[in-house]
Amino acid sequence: MCVNLELEVLISREEIEKRVKELAEEISRDFAGEDPLMLGILNGAFVFMADLIREMKVPVEVDFIRVRSYSGTDSTGKIDIIMDVSDNVSGKDVVIVEDIVDTGLTMDFLVRRVREKGARSVKVCALLDKPSRRVVDVKPDYVGFTIPDYFVVGYGLDYNGRYRELPAIYRVK
Repeated sequence: MCVNLELEVLISREEIEKRVKELAEEISRDFAGEDPLMLGILNGAFVFMADLIREMKVPVEVDFIRVRSYSGTDSTGKIDIIMDVSDNVSGKDVVIVEDIVDTGLTMDFLVRRVREKGARSVKVCALLDKPSRRVVDVKPDYVGFTIPDYFVVGYGLDYNGRYRELPAIYRVK
């Protein structure tokens, strides 16, 4: 059953494109001479990560992990690993690419997990940061946009699996 949500553009497609290029330049500068492993968090970050890596100026490796921590519009507070990292991260510089950092629980869990697997360094690149909802002290190293406490969809972000295909980021009214 498809729910028709009332949506309002929060961040336009053009703003996203500009900021993704800036983030790619910043990450490329920070990893000059390196081959970072870009670790995308499925399903939400796949659109952002695809655009981000196409703008990178350094060679990158790509892997994915899939976790679940939301039901509808609410964080469950519990992180379930649906699909784990397939590559060996030991000794690698890892950039975790996430759609949104909200409570910080998922990101805290993932950063610790990647470090435990032996990564040389771990950075976090989040398209969206919602610090007002933080329950653990997590600060992304690279942030596309800081947003207020809105539930958002589009550009890979979803509501129960829907609305990922929208080209901009929309606030659910």
